[in-house]
Parts: sequence; structure tokens; C-alpha cells
Amino acid sequence: MFIDKLAINNFRNYEEEDIHFSDGINILYGDNAQGKTNILEAIYMIATTKSHRGNKDKEIIQFGYDEAHIRADINKNDISHRVDMHLRKSKSKGVAVDLIPLKKSAQLFGLVNIVLFSPEDLSIIKNSPSERRRFIDMELCQLNKIYYSDLSGYNKILNQRNNLLKQIAFDGKSKDTLDVWDEQLVKYGIKVISVRNNFIELINEIIKQIHSSLTSEKEEIKVIYEKNIDENNYLEELRDKRFVDLKYQTTSVGPHRDDISFMVNDIDVKKYGSQGQQRTVALSLKLAEIELVRKTIKDNPILLLDDVMSELDSTRRDALLSYISDIQTIITCTGYDDFIKERLNIDKIYKVTGGKIYEQ
Repeated sequence: MFIDKLAINNFRNYEEEDIHFSDGINILYGDNAQGKTNILEAIYMIATTKSHRGNKDKEIIQFGYDEAHIRADINKNDISHRVDMHLRKSKSKGVAVDLIPLKKSAQLFGLVNIVLFSPEDLSIIKNSPSERRRFIDMELCQLNKIYYSDLSGYNKILNQRNNLLKQIAFDGKSKDTLDVWDEQLVKYGIKVISVRNNFIELINEIIKQIHSSLTSEKEEIKVIYEKNIDENNYLEELRDKRFVDLKYQTTSVGPHRDDISFMVNDIDVKKYGSQGQQRTVALSLKLAEIELVRKTIKDNPILLLDDVMSELDSTRRDALLSYISDIQTIITCTGYDDFIKERLNIDKIYKVTGGKIYEQ
């Protein structure tokens, strides 16, 4: 799988640009704040419908315009596909595949598989649980359309239940309707928990060997799924917590409060690991993600490396580079220095400056 061409219009700091990528190693270099990451963001959006930065569509559209467009030509299993995305300030985005409009943008999931690695990912171990949940959810949504549907259903019911809790706190009415929302929440929540649990089991099968190799077989890793609630007692516990939920006007239990932890030689690196250990675990997790996608889709994902090389020491860089020899990789950096020149067989180089892209 690879992206052949990307065309963007009124996207971030780009008025109109076309880029033809190699199916091998592509370098985007330039000073900071010139638009390198914006290119990766556009590619990420045509795979996931969302910005990896968490921005809303209206914030991505170039200042002074009401619309932005992304077009990508994708080669998957030797078949070409065209993805068009139309971002609008006042309406939801429009998406078409091979010129056929999709009823819902979420139907795009699964066509393109992206793995993004940025400096922020190196902090995923020590950062908030929401970032670790986002890691799980974004990968699962690309690999499992049913999961996306169940997660969306769960989040919709969760928001409605929280709004009802606020309403009850305000006027004391409609308390009896909580039973209906509780049953629906549990219905979707159990499905979300089940798929997440399976995902962590698959990650564990892959990450063990990767991490052992990175640490010269000195460390053994295990990823633990910290379920916030036991699915067998979900409804009972949700109802037991109703008094607390009404007091604080929010749902206190469920998979929206899940987390994952990382045990290295039986020590929780999230709490007690050094920065070096945490970074090694983060890299192991990202390499395991690449391998999991390979096994699941029987193809390589597209790899986006956003200025991450400078954040890794030589051992970790070598480990990462060993995984990208047969994957289309798009790398952003401030300069394609000697390290990259010596270690990588670069196929295309682009200089990015002021919202313009120049092939070298």
C-alpha cells in the first residue's frame, strides 16, 4: 500500500500544492513552522477522517477561506483508488472514494492504513490515560469498522447520559429514564471492552520480541489492559455508582476511563521507569503497531515519521530504520543530515518553505 499523489487546496498554510511520492523513502525537510507536519496531517486525515492534532475542520481551513480540499491517489493491492475530502467551516466534511460520495465519512476507515510516529508518541507512556486510549482507538478504528460503530455508539450514549445527569441535578425530573440509558451504555461498552482486550492480547504477542531485541534481551515487557470496569458486573456497578454520578453529574465508570500500563521486568515503567526506559517502551509499542497492521491487513501500512529521528538515540534509530526498508515512509525533518544520507536509500527529497514544496 502506498500513496502516489497528494493534492491540497486551502489546507493550513497551503493555497494549492501537488506532491508525487515514491513508494519508498520520502523526505520533507525545512525550517520549523513551514508546513511539513501539515502534509502528514492531510495524509492522516484521508485515512482516519480526523486530524492527529485534534483540531476541528474549521481550524484546518486556510484563513480567509470557507473550504479546503484534500485529494489522494492510493495504490492498494495494485489497484488505484482516489480519495477526495471536502472540508467546510459551516458543514460536516464530505468524502468520496473513486468519485462515489460516502454517506458517512467513517466509511473511509480501512481503505488506507496509516501509522504515525511523532515526538509526542515518545511520551505516551507517562502522559494521561486519554492519550493511551486514543492510541488504541485510532488503530482499532482503522482495522475494525464494527469497533468504530460501537465506539461511536458508546460515546453518543455516554454524552446523552451525562446530559441527563445534569438535567436531573437541575430540576430533579426524568430520573427514571436513567435505566434505559444505562442498559444501552452497557450494551455498547461491553463490545468496546472486548475488542480492546483482544487488541492488547495481540500487541503482547508481538511486542515481547521487539522489546527484548531493543534491550539486548535484558528486559521483558508485558502490556496490561487496565479495565475500569468488569464487564460481567458492568450494569450492577453502574447502578451502584448512580448516587456518585448524580452528585458529580458525570458517568464515573466505563471504558471511557480505561488505561493501559507497561510492566518491564515486573516494574511499572509508567510510575517507576526512567525516561530512557519509557522511550524504549514507546518505540517498542510503535514497532508492534506496525507489525500488527501488517499481520491484520496482509500488507504494509504507510508510515509517517514527524521529526522523530532527532529525538531518538542511535540504537533506537537503528531499530526504527530496520522496520521501514519495505514500507512507504514519509519523513519530516529540519535537515536531511549525514545520518539519514548514510542509513537510508532516499527515493525523493522535498524542501518545504512558506507553504511551498520543491522537489530536489
